[in-house]
Amino acid sequence: MSEIINNSRKRIDELKSLLKQLHGGRELSEIREQLTGLMGQIPYGDVVQAEQELIEEGMPAAEIQKYCDVHSEALKDKIDLSFQKHVPEGHPVSIMLEENIAISNEVSKLTEILINIKLQNGNSDYSKISYDIRSILNNLMDIEKHYSKKENLLFPYLEKYGITGPTSVMWGKDDEVRDFIKSSLNVFSQETELTKELLLEYSDFLFKPTCNAILEMIDKEEKILFPMCIDKFTEIEWKEILSQIDELGYCLISPDEKWFADKALTKSESKTETGKIKFSTGSFTPEELEAMINTLPLDITFVDKDDTVKYFSHGNTRIFDRSKAILGRKVQYCHPPSSVHIVEKILSDFKSGTQSSAKFWINFKGMYVHIAYYAVRNSEGEYLGTLEVTQDIAGFKAIEGERRLLTYE
Repeated sequence: MSEIINNSRKRIDELKSLLKQLHGGRELSEIREQLTGLMGQIPYGDVVQAEQELIEEGMPAAEIQKYCDVHSEALKDKIDLSFQKHVPEGHPVSIMLEENIAISNEVSKLTEILINIKLQNGNSDYSKISYDIRSILNNLMDIEKHYSKKENLLFPYLEKYGITGPTSVMWGKDDEVRDFIKSSLNVFSQETELTKELLLEYSDFLFKPTCNAILEMIDKEEKILFPMCIDKFTEIEWKEILSQIDELGYCLISPDEKWFADKALTKSESKTETGKIKFSTGSFTPEELEAMINTLPLDITFVDKDDTVKYFSHGNTRIFDRSKAILGRKVQYCHPPSSVHIVEKILSDFKSGTQSSAKFWINFKGMYVHIAYYAVRNSEGEYLGTLEVTQDIAGFKAIEGERRLLTYE
């Protein structure tokens, strides 16, 4: 046993050393040659552990993200999946693997079109070709549901096991894929007619990189993320994930409802509250309180003094996705890496007492969204946490004059 542990430790140290050299500018061909000579097949757990340790030692997650694709190329065909466990049909990983197949099929169709453009003559119908490319890219926008499940369901549970660095890096790479797809679609919003020459140009610097980024993410998920989750999560945790997965939707597939029939959490596995909740000015049953908060035309999220997400409201129409998996999660991991510094600035100012609120307003999915953060303090002024209140204020902006008579909407 000690020999196995020592071998693993040696591989991790070797991998960290090579990745540091790679970040320092050493040629990929040299790194790959050493990987082949020194390590053979590398267990995916060693790859995760190496990245986690590099981040803990001070290497910024953004730096690892920057070279993530180079890492993947260096480790190509070198990750050992021989010990990967099988998952049954209907398991969350099984569902996400099916989504990856559907995503890959769309990428294959797009790749075939891009290859055929070069073979077309001047009389070809490039408007039809453009339409086909745009249709596939529109389909690939559905990838948001796949990434949302990964970021809002899988990542929170991994963080409970202390795995935070690789999830942050992967979220950043998810955002890169999102940007690639959106930028590719923006090509078709221009007035310029897309000729063969323009399509070939866009193919080289936009469409093909989009396809590559998507396929590389699938490779990262299936060789590292999914095996790691299967190894770490308990059966109860998978049931908790499965009970929430349909709330975030499905990417390019329609799972059969019977998959969920026998997967619900049992009463002994779920936590329930009983009795009254008393306040200084009244009391509620848990059912009354939850129904009241969920009736409010706004979204509420509470983060405690230790930056841990403790509660979120769940009304009929949410503005931003939330899942129960974020409960107990550090709020910093609930935001894309690009905005974490803003979150930390707000929390720091609230804790120090220099500020008590921060407000933003943005256009989002046809809504005019007002986002407010409030420092929550007790009667002695002690900081207890932060309250996020989000609502669509487009209707309020349109209000004029007065309404004094009863009128139902």
